[in-house]
Amino acid sequence: MLNDIETVLVSEEEIDNITDRIATQINEDYKNTNKKLVLICILKGSLMFTCELMKKIHLPVELDFMKVSSYGSGYMSSGQINIHLDLRREDLSDADFIIIEDIVDSGNTLSRLTSYLRARGANSVKTCTLLDKPSRREVDFVPDYCGMQIPDKFVVGFGLDYDEKYRNLPFVGVLKPEIYTK
Repeated sequence: MLNDIETVLVSEEEIDNITDRIATQINEDYKNTNKKLVLICILKGSLMFTCELMKKIHLPVELDFMKVSSYGSGYMSSGQINIHLDLRREDLSDADFIIIEDIVDSGNTLSRLTSYLRARGANSVKTCTLLDKPSRREVDFVPDYCGMQIPDKFVVGFGLDYDEKYRNLPFVGVLKPEIYTK
């Protein structure tokens, strides 16, 4: 796998610093809430980021999952958002939700999920991403918590994949183009 990586874009140490910074901000923002704080981990890519972030949040927090796809097995977003695993909660109005995503590209997924949860009656909905590619934005969307803005490169590792591979790398790296353009 390492031979397929062109360069390390975000090191393990940088990921640790990002999760420290975001968790500190979440701890501050929600310290006086009287609602449940619920992290929604978007499977599968944000699992590692959610776990690391959750360990550093020092407030009562619940964890839930959604599975959404827009890529399939390719490297370009299809532009379609498909919800494969939805929340099954009756307490949306009693909860503050933070949707945790691995990367924001077009902005379509988080924009639509935010609207979707608000329409279902969520008390509040914020978004959090490890990585952000604002140059790829197709909708007017800015995540509430952002780890790092990155250039328009195809990245893998720390949960991010190409065709279900590379998720287990402990860093985020740029995948060599010859790997995904075969």
